[in-house]
Amino acid sequence: MATTLELALVALVLAALFGAYRVIRAVKPFVVNAVVGLVVILLAQALGAEVAVTPLALLVVAIAGFPGAVLVILLAYVGVAFAPGLAALPLVVGVL
Repeated sequence: MATTLELALVALVLAALFGAYRVIRAVKPFVVNAVVGLVVILLAQALGAEVAVTPLALLVVAIAGFPGAVLVILLAYVGVAFAPGLAALPLVVGVL
């Protein structure tokens, strides 16, 4: 016969498993989008585009997927954002 403690532990483990399943199910599309977007960005870098992979770029790609990766590449190409040397630009302009 199972004790009350054993039954409580089984219920706790089952609740943790169901919770983990729900979290993984909610996060899975973002992970898939991020991987697809990173592959697109790395392919663009291999073709000569200069794109800085930053946490903000990863966030955009994780939320928007392939269109987000295209947006990041276009913004880096135009020089608006996500360009490798763009982070130091405001410091140089501020000094001048």
